[in-house]
Amino acid sequence: MKIAVFDSKQYDRQALTLANHDYGFALSFFEPRLNSDTVALAAGFEVVCPFVNDRLDAAVVASLAAGGTRLVALRCAGFNGVDLAACSRHGIRVVRVPAYSPHAVAEHAFALLLAVNRRIHKAYVRVREMDFSLDGLVGFDLHGKTFGVIGTGRIGDAAIGIARGFGMRVLAHDVAQDRLLANQLGFSYVDRATLLAESDVVSLHLPLLPETRHLIDADTLAQMKRGALLINTSRGGLIDTPALIEALKDGRLGGVGLDVYEMEEGVFFENLSEAGLQDDQLARLLTFPNVLVTSHQGFLTREALDNIARTTLDNVQAFARGTVLDNAVHG
Repeated sequence: MKIAVFDSKQYDRQALTLANHDYGFALSFFEPRLNSDTVALAAGFEVVCPFVNDRLDAAVVASLAAGGTRLVALRCAGFNGVDLAACSRHGIRVVRVPAYSPHAVAEHAFALLLAVNRRIHKAYVRVREMDFSLDGLVGFDLHGKTFGVIGTGRIGDAAIGIARGFGMRVLAHDVAQDRLLANQLGFSYVDRATLLAESDVVSLHLPLLPETRHLIDADTLAQMKRGALLINTSRGGLIDTPALIEALKDGRLGGVGLDVYEMEEGVFFENLSEAGLQDDQLARLLTFPNVLVTSHQGFLTREALDNIARTTLDNVQAFARGTVLDNAVHG
């Protein structure tokens, strides 16, 4: 089974090559993302393995099918970049990695939260410049504050466990409510308006779907508690960026921690130190002293990379054997 791995970085190659010792597939690694400009590279490969920002639209899917591709093995949880209807029409199956390490992403959400709250990013730069003053670095205790979680899937649940460990009151909102889990972890489900109004921290843990796109917009930002922190480690498209910038300009938000950005394709995972940043919205976000942006690294732990590699190859093996695809994505 020949697998074309797109958007592959050194850590992808290392993890997949190591895991492949137990599978024996023929792996070919390509640095470019899979899209209309690069789809020709996939010709002759039965399996393509894209990542989160690859774009498999209808035209790309048609080209994949013409080149002999029968399986799209995503090595991520999100599948919004894949035209599932087109895959179905061309007989191409789609599988993903639904849960590589909920703890990796949830812990990164709290890394962002702690850094933004206690201004660690600002303090680090100051000390490097021999400035040991403390003005402008005042944060607040997490203990006793309210942590609002929108989305109580595996990552959201892991974040709730961490918040409870800090002694925080936890409110949650989700269309599917797990009352047993709420009793076990000690949190309460509430409507979204209540969560936004009462939370000192709002953390997003949702997939990007048509109904969740720009879930955080001007209206929802206006409903948030003044001075609250907003954390997003899920999908950039959950937040309306111009509305977020306006909320930061008028001082409504106490801070923002982002590991994702709605226009991150072509920016995140790349070194632009020489070329410069061409995205004016992202550049504006980076000017705010209470905003911390990381480059979609929430998944980047040794454990998560190993889980991603093994689950991806397990998915391919199940397809090759004609067995049930537990991680199939259905359009």
